[in-house]
Amino acid sequence: MHKKHYLLIILITFLFGSSYPVGKIIFNNSVPPLLMGSLRMLIVFLCLLPFATITIPEKKYWLPLLGFGISMGFATNVFLNYSIYVAEILSPTIIGTQLSIPFGILLSSFFLKEKVSNIQWFLIFLIFIGILIIGFDPGLQHEKLALLLATFMSVFYGGSQVFSRYLKELNIIFTNAFMALIGFILLIVFSITFEGNIKDNIININFTSWILIAHSAIFISIVSHMSLFYLYKIYTVQKVFPFYSLFPIFGILQTMIIFNQIPTLMILIGGLIIIGSIYLLNKLG
Repeated sequence: MHKKHYLLIILITFLFGSSYPVGKIIFNNSVPPLLMGSLRMLIVFLCLLPFATITIPEKKYWLPLLGFGISMGFATNVFLNYSIYVAEILSPTIIGTQLSIPFGILLSSFFLKEKVSNIQWFLIFLIFIGILIIGFDPGLQHEKLALLLATFMSVFYGGSQVFSRYLKELNIIFTNAFMALIGFILLIVFSITFEGNIKDNIININFTSWILIAHSAIFISIVSHMSLFYLYKIYTVQKVFPFYSLFPIFGILQTMIIFNQIPTLMILIGGLIIIGSIYLLNKLG
């Protein structure tokens, strides 16, 4: 890989990692989680719309498109945002979201009939062992809900990757714009229903939070993902995807700097098992 592409992949994973401390700052500024997700999806949709070719896809794509929009645009946002929202310590949530990779493999095996080797099954088992180690950390008695929500997020994120496989012949910008639109509609409806007066909630969002929401939408949801697609045109998935394991490291480092949260020994041990196993899974993928 060229040096500039190494720098690009480091920037991508750094931005992915920033989504957790950035999200926590937004929620600490009293922005409701569902509203934040809806505004993020709206910005993504508006940014992608000018570049999207609007066509009515074949009927066989309708259900996968809807599934992708609900799984990625709505459910993933709901569980990720609430996981960050309720967490006092972010590192278990950051590591817990890595379950999306084994869940994606398991769902692909079940729905797409993709073969999973014995060593991949072993690595998936190790990942869940790592999560159990983190879950039994005595210092995380109040983080069980956050870890559970992160697990649900991982299931839906993994499911969205399965849906995306059915959509690989469609334009990427169109599918992501559609996903953002579905996510925005569902999230704004749920925000109006469960989070109170949406007009007052929006008026109360301060300038810093608006900047961070825009960062989440533009730099994390659009720039990072589009940059990954650019690298996939040059290199194989096996060459690029193992670097995905860097993002929880960057996320934890940023959390340590911003919130002074130092991971415990059990979190570090469980995290190393998970990240190492995921790296090997990606290499074998």
